[in-house]
Amino acid sequence: QVHLVESGGGLVQAGGSLRLSCAASGIIFRLNTMGWYRQAPGKQRELVASISSGGSINYADSVKGRFTISRDNAKNTVYLQMNSLKPEDTAVYYCNADLWHAYWGQGTQVTVSS
Repeated sequence: QVHLVESGGGLVQAGGSLRLSCAASGIIFRLNTMGWYRQAPGKQRELVASISSGGSINYADSVKGRFTISRDNAKNTVYLQMNSLKPEDTAVYYCNADLWHAYWGQGTQVTVSS
């Protein structure tokens, strides 16, 4: 059974930082492309950042230079370091694992106050 468990969300002031973690089990983690998505109220879920099994990284334009995605295959964990947070970053952040099938975590709330 696949489990993706996010942690690290919370309430932070604009300009602050948070680090999200996603611990995976039940998958061959090192083979999966891991991603972070977010969904704000009334909006569609969008890709924030992804990192492939080979280490190729993609970022949404809105977070480039502020967010950093990384993975630790030994710990089956993917991270999202979020700096210089803005109110528009407020959303539920979801972890995604994708190889032959896409799996999702339950989400963690990030709220940035102005």
